[in-house]
Amino acid sequence: GVADDNGYGWAIAKSLAAAGAEILLGTWVPALNISESSLRRGKFDESRVLPDGSLLEITKVYPLDAVFDNLEDVPEDIKSNKRYAGSSKWTVQEVAESVKEDFGSIDILVHSLVNGPEVTKPLLETSRKGYLAALSASSYSYVSLLKHF
Repeated sequence: GVADDNGYGWAIAKSLAAAGAEILLGTWVPALNISESSLRRGKFDESRVLPDGSLLEITKVYPLDAVFDNLEDVPEDIKSNKRYAGSSKWTVQEVAESVKEDFGSIDILVHSLVNGPEVTKPLLETSRKGYLAALSASSYSYVSLLKHF
């Protein structure tokens, strides 16, 4: 996912845009409003500059929580969480369906997301539960995206 302009996903999106690709992004649902607001306010404008001087154009940003393959996987506490209010169709399956509906097929899928409840801890202080949560969010999500796209 791309929620700001300082990660691998942003750099890859810029490179693909410079090569002529149309850019669609997925952003973690709780970060979506901040990300879209930052784009609108021009916070990322300096880092949107491409080698030819034009700006990276983002065709569409989809809300995405790649931990959940489909709506049936989402626990009630997440469905009712205020950070998810106002967003819909954010599971991997729903985003894939929305992209297909909006654009048909895609040519390139870039997986650039990392998340985990203990991501700031040193490795040896990470619990098994925290490690497995990070693997699910950061690694298995790639398998799920490939399966649904």
